[in-house]
Order: sequence, then C-alpha cells, then structure tokens
Amino acid sequence: MAKAIAATQTFMLKQPEDKMMKRNMDYYRSLPGSQEHLRNLETRSYEAPFLRAVRAHNAENYRRVVSDMELALSDFLKAYDSCLAASEGSREILDFKDFYASIADHYTETLKRKVKCESELTPVVGGFVIEKFVATMYHYLQFAYYKLNDMKKAVPCVASYMLFDPSDKVMKSNLAYYQLHKDKWGLTEEDFRPRAEAVRYFNQTTMQLEMLQFSQQHLQDDDEMEIKGYWSHGLETEQDWSDAQFAGEGNYEEGIYASHYYKQQPKQKGDLGE
Repeated sequence: MAKAIAATQTFMLKQPEDKMMKRNMDYYRSLPGSQEHLRNLETRSYEAPFLRAVRAHNAENYRRVVSDMELALSDFLKAYDSCLAASEGSREILDFKDFYASIADHYTETLKRKVKCESELTPVVGGFVIEKFVATMYHYLQFAYYKLNDMKKAVPCVASYMLFDPSDKVMKSNLAYYQLHKDKWGLTEEDFRPRAEAVRYFNQTTMQLEMLQFSQQHLQDDDEMEIKGYWSHGLETEQDWSDAQFAGEGNYEEGIYASHYYKQQPKQKGDLGE
C-alpha cells in the first residue's frame, strides 16, 4: 500500500487534474497513516535544497538561503547537462529515407529531446509547476545577498535573472537601484554582467529552440519523384538492346575505368607542358 500511495502522489504532481487518480488519492488519504507515504518517487537532487532555501527565506535566514539555493542551482545545471548528453543517443528508424533526409530527421529528434529537458527537469511543488525555475533561483539569491549586504554578488544575480525575463518591472527597479548607488557600494560595470553559468544556460536553451524551429521549417521531407513509365516515352526498352549495337566497343565498364585511370596518371619527366 505504501508504494501505491507514493506512486499515486508522484503521478499527481505531474498530472494534478487526472480524475481517476484524484479519486484514488482521496481514498488513500482517508486511510490511517497514509500521510507518511505521500512522497515523490522522482525527486531530483536539486529539489530538496531549493525547498529548504524557500523555507529559509520565509524564516529570514538568508545565509541558509544562499547556501541551499546555490547548491540547488548547481545541481540543476548538472542535471540539465546530463539530460542534454542523454538526448544525443540513437533513435529507432521507422521508415527508409534518403541519407540526408534521415540525418535531418535524427537532428530534429535530438533537438526536440534537448528542448524538452528544461520542462522535464522543472520541479512541481504541491501540484504547481515552478515557472522560470532558473530565473526564480537567481531572484532568491539576489535578495538574500542584498540582505547580507553583499552587493558584489547580488548585482550579477539581478543581471542573470533579467536574461530570462528582461521586462520584469520589479527586477528592473532593483537594477536601477543598484546602479544609482554603485559608487557607494564600489560596484563596477563588470559587476552588472550576468553570471557565467547563467549566460551559458540561456544561450543553450535559446539556441536549441531556434535551431529546432529552423529545422522544422526548413528540413522537412521533400516529395520524392516516383519514376513511372520511364520506358514508355519513346526510349528503347531493355529488350530492344542487342550485342550488335555494342560491336567493337569492348567491355563497357572496362572502357570507363580504363579511360579514367589513364587520365589520373601523374605526368612523368619529359611530358609536354612541364
């Protein structure tokens, strides 16, 4: 029963509107002691430190926010890199196509898997997907560093957040505030640049999505011309050929390759033109 409850809970985190599973969960919740088995079987390493950081934020324990959120961010990016690597694997070929069309299909399928990594790794808490997960972590970090009076680390987190949501009014206001007081805090232009891992992740996700859209628009299968009636438009049929037509020609293939061979021979000493 414990495994059934945990499996149902795991499913409900991703599909909270499923009616049958909701009925099952209602039944399980009515059982005594069921609460202790309500856990996610697919919890990833970065989810626990993220939740700890959020609780620490609510408790105004900002040093704990920084330590746990930095860990969550690092673990998420590692999981993302692993997902990209796994996307490079082989795929099942269901139909026979021209070589280049097959390569294009494989390329597109790989990009589809890579683009899905971001959404597949995004945590679900209480049945709700955490939108803009990476940006959200930078939001918590910039506030925690600000509260710890570490502006040198707070400002790059603001710049990192704005890579993913440049129109966010709150963060734009924060950035303007930091710029206004940059001399007071000894901030330089270098401090207003996004963190390196944020730039890398942003570039990867953006480029992969653009490449997928391009491949879907421009790497579609071309209609292959079906050759019908080739022998019916005044051309000779195979049955009309006879050995007499090739009299004196020698072996056809031998003539081609012999001619090709002699044309490819390098010039020797004494050849004209040297």
